[in-house]
Amino acid sequence: MSYVTVVGLTAAVLSTVSFFPQLLKTWRTKSAKDISMGMFSIFCVGVFLWLVYGILINNLPVIIANLFTFIQAFIILLLKNKYK
Repeated sequence: MSYVTVVGLTAAVLSTVSFFPQLLKTWRTKSAKDISMGMFSIFCVGVFLWLVYGILINNLPVIIANLFTFIQAFIILLLKNKYK
């Protein structure tokens, strides 16, 4: 594995893990009042397009980062809608 791939995978892990505390807090408190629906909606579309881009160029770090980030951000959006 090249150092470039290692850097990409490390960035993917850190970027993806950064959403987990917000997801966990929203789930535990059953409150998403401070989360912007507009921002997270736009973010989800952007991350989904990055995922598609990663698939099209067959780039594992881009695919992994954006797949798991999209899942977490989408769940936060679902919780925002559920707890409004």
